[in-house]
Amino acid sequence: MVKKAIGAAILVVGIILLYFGYQEYTSFASDVSEAFSGSPTDNSIWYLTGGAAALIMGVVLLVSKN
Repeated sequence: MVKKAIGAAILVVGIILLYFGYQEYTSFASDVSEAFSGSPTDNSIWYLTGGAAALIMGVVLLVSKN
């Protein structure tokens, strides 16, 4: 039961991080950075990567039987 609650919390954190990562990725600062360096800002990459990892971990904890 506790494992499912932790999984749900991690899932919510992952969704929030993905939202902020998407907002950062589509921001003006990211567009300027991408124009000069060819890649978006480091913050957007970290938010998207962390959000995806947390989302996967949350789903795994929710779906696991133990």
